[in-house]
Amino acid sequence: MTSLDSATNPAHELPDVSQLVVGVLGGTGDQGRGLAHRLAKAGQQVIIGSRDAARAEASAAELGLGVRGADNATTARESDIVIVAVPWEGHAATLTALREELAGKIVVDCVNPLGFDKQGAYALVPEEGSAAQQAAALLPDSRVTAAFHHLSAVLLQDESIERIDTDVMVLGEERAATDVVQALAGRIPGMRGVFAGRLRNAHQVESLVANLISVNRRYKAHAGLRITDV
Repeated sequence: MTSLDSATNPAHELPDVSQLVVGVLGGTGDQGRGLAHRLAKAGQQVIIGSRDAARAEASAAELGLGVRGADNATTARESDIVIVAVPWEGHAATLTALREELAGKIVVDCVNPLGFDKQGAYALVPEEGSAAQQAAALLPDSRVTAAFHHLSAVLLQDESIERIDTDVMVLGEERAATDVVQALAGRIPGMRGVFAGRLRNAHQVESLVANLISVNRRYKAHAGLRITDV
């Protein structure tokens, strides 16, 4: 496998991921459901997972587009790449229970550990440093990456919006895995995956969501990010 220290892989050299099956753990929540919708609309095979298989199947039926629903273990087992979009409170327990099913898989953690009080949203600091680092510690046999943190669930689910013009910051230890995630992000019209460092840098990426929430509240917007000069 190629070191991440080597030259950046241009977008046109990213792998073809169109035939990969994408599982979304937490696919019945707003963020997971929105990502499942956008990826399926782009032609990706998608399975949404939930602790309750019936709930996942009902949600998949509502989405259409060939999306399937299953319990979390089946979703993890039958997918090539698995997006983790569960609530932070259930993050560790969910991944611990799926360690065997997620072995060898590319796991994309998009969980943002946040707290809320009268002053608004603020970042939490997990013992491992970030949600992505916690995932890596709990899943030693998986290829853990971090991405899709800064996407508006409202925009993802809005049928009237064809393009979501934003960049997706992708972090990870293995270049082959981050290339796949960048390519997956690029399947969604308007999006671009941009490599943004190793997992030790995931905390500030996850934390930035608290700032975006403040932006959205002040300007009544659904803000995203663009990386310039890349």
